[in-house]
Amino acid sequence: MQFMITAYDGKDEEALNRRMAVREAHIAGAMLLKDAGQLIAGGAILNEAEQMIGSTLYVEFNNREELDQWLDNDPYVTGGVWQDISVQAIRLAVKP
Repeated sequence: MQFMITAYDGKDEEALNRRMAVREAHIAGAMLLKDAGQLIAGGAILNEAEQMIGSTLYVEFNNREELDQWLDNDPYVTGGVWQDISVQAIRLAVKP
């Protein structure tokens, strides 16, 4: 199943610092997902000043339970970066 994840960072003064503290670990995990064929696309959501305020990902997992297991262990979740996360099942018309 394909899913779209939209995750916004916290809005407090330390939000960007939390993101940057675990960003390398998050990206390393994303590369493992990509290598496994589970990450279709992803990147940062930017504000008007082009600062990172969240993320969006298109992923593929066998089911929602497997996605939740991965998500629960992502550094942006365990590090308190993502504060508002939505997950929606999707079917992409074109897959890169």
